[in-house]
Amino acid sequence: MLDLALQNLLSPMVLFFALGLAAAAARSDLSIPEAVAKLLAVYLLLSIGFRGGAEVSHHGLTVQLALTITAGMLLSFATPYVAYGILRVASGLSPADAAAVAGHYVSISAVTFVAVTGVLTHLAVPYDGYLVAVAAAMETPAIFAALLIARRNREAAPERQGFLRHVAFNGSIVVLLGAFVIGAVTGQRGLSMLKPFILDAFPGFLCLFMLDMGMVAGRGLQQGMRHLTPPVCVFAIGMPLVGASMAAAAAAAIGLSAGSAAVFMTLAASASYIAVPAALRLALPEANPAIALTLSLGITFPFNLTLGIPLYIAAASLISV
Repeated sequence: MLDLALQNLLSPMVLFFALGLAAAAARSDLSIPEAVAKLLAVYLLLSIGFRGGAEVSHHGLTVQLALTITAGMLLSFATPYVAYGILRVASGLSPADAAAVAGHYVSISAVTFVAVTGVLTHLAVPYDGYLVAVAAAMETPAIFAALLIARRNREAAPERQGFLRHVAFNGSIVVLLGAFVIGAVTGQRGLSMLKPFILDAFPGFLCLFMLDMGMVAGRGLQQGMRHLTPPVCVFAIGMPLVGASMAAAAAAAIGLSAGSAAVFMTLAASASYIAVPAALRLALPEANPAIALTLSLGITFPFNLTLGIPLYIAAASLISV
């Protein structure tokens, strides 16, 4: 476990993230243009989606795929209720803010998904390509759970105009699922044609993207420090462990391989900071977006990237024996 954690901490991906954090802390003028950052994000999602589709095309649809998607959606819907209960008891957040924060957890972070698949590929640990579809399926149930929680409270009356369309056609979901379908249609032939672009260039683009994410996370921490009370900080580290534990039980019941279980646990431990904030800004205007963003991007994401992913991989290897 310690060797895996050290290996992950010293990987180029994490070191570039640390470089971005350091640049933000030093208030350096280093920056990556927004258009370039968006292009990097699209490329990474496209690469993962295409590879996942090609993998499904090679192995075919299975009962395990259906079971994993079902388990992922149930986890994504149920976990925000657990998170909301913890926040209301321990943090003192308002119902609207607690509901918004809860909706961010288990609504997956595409970048964390990219990170864990990158680590597994580096370690030569195989995982099932259909987990791309599972990741996409886990994006929205947590948001709907947050809305259902919020509707119980008088101070949080969701404005849903445009919300469903935003969730259904979110850019990351469109690229991820679209590339997945294209990969499934073209199969191994398409993968071999695009190998230099889809596979060979992936590590370099991932490092550049993690540099940008480090700068974004560092700036987010500087701007949101006033929201970081001790109970809220403990939640931002403890909740990923709760989600990963629930996913571990599901993975063991389904019979996922060690690599697939590690990815599934990482998905359940994730906190969204792209799709969910934009969706909940429409649906929960009463909530303060700075709280959830600071927790998900400033604390949970760095924790998962540095310590969480090695922990989930080590735990997955134990439950999948």
